[in-house]
Amino acid sequence: MVSIPPPDGWRERLLAYRADKDRLFREASDSPLLPEDRPGFRGLSYWDPDARYYFVGTLHPYVEPVRFEIVSTAGTRRPCEKLGWIAFPIEGQQQRLEVYRLLDGGGGLFLPFADATTGHETYPAGRYIDLVGPDGGPYVLDFNTAYNPSCAYGAPERFQCPVTPPENRLRVPIAAGERGFKESRTARQAGA
Repeated sequence: MVSIPPPDGWRERLLAYRADKDRLFREASDSPLLPEDRPGFRGLSYWDPDARYYFVGTLHPYVEPVRFEIVSTAGTRRPCEKLGWIAFPIEGQQQRLEVYRLLDGGGGLFLPFADATTGHETYPAGRYIDLVGPDGGPYVLDFNTAYNPSCAYGAPERFQCPVTPPENRLRVPIAAGERGFKESRTARQAGA
């Protein structure tokens, strides 16, 4: 994958998507927020959009998908398959992430990852990205769309969120997308 300038209107669409997500978290009956967090909810915390974290390229598929069970934050195991991998440059070094499909989910290309922000500025189990593009690619990998799993918002027993496998833990920081909910709530309560 290569870093390329995002298409015209990318920033505006990303900000509109974030505002819509915040509205749904505040208003939807199935919001992952705890009831006590909803009245004071003013929106999730995000890094500013950064085009350096926008990549386009190919998925390197495995000859046969590798089936396994991915561990969830609830301690259960979910059926999954490893489809292939992607590579992209961060801080001048090539990085690699495995791409998965949850077999009990929507069937999309699922990319859980952890990085140097994990557990400090972002959720300890990692964040997710949905790899998008037509079958066969090219695919868009936009870390600005990275999001926390639903269990990050205070009720992990309600969800079975996949924990990032060790092979998808990056040593570099990915300062893009959604920040940690508890971390940002604590900072707001402290007046930061």
